[in-house]
Amino acid sequence: MPKAALVILADTDTPEGLGRAVNALTSAKEFRDAGDDALIVFDGAGTKWVAELSDPEHQYHQLLADTQDLVEGACAYCSSAFGVREQVEQSPVPLLEEYEGHPSLRRLISDGYEVVTF
Repeated sequence: MPKAALVILADTDTPEGLGRAVNALTSAKEFRDAGDDALIVFDGAGTKWVAELSDPEHQYHQLLADTQDLVEGACAYCSSAFGVREQVEQSPVPLLEEYEGHPSLRRLISDGYEVVTF
């Protein structure tokens, strides 16, 4: 059974970034629906998507809601660096700070996840 860790790094400032975030969430949903193990991590500028997609008025808010059970979390350091820490803390997305304030990709790989970045 595949294990996929989908890491969203795309920024919120372009339609291309929106496409990458939506593709990551949709891919995670596909893995889950097939019975595979999948999780989502928001990292780098991708932490800004937590605030964007948490807005009920956003066209892809429901996609985030549909995949909330797969969200491992958002990088604590990057959430602060990109000015969205408060919004992340107000969302159901936990902050990850396993390695120097960041999520541990090493842990994911050690746990058998294939890391796919968007």
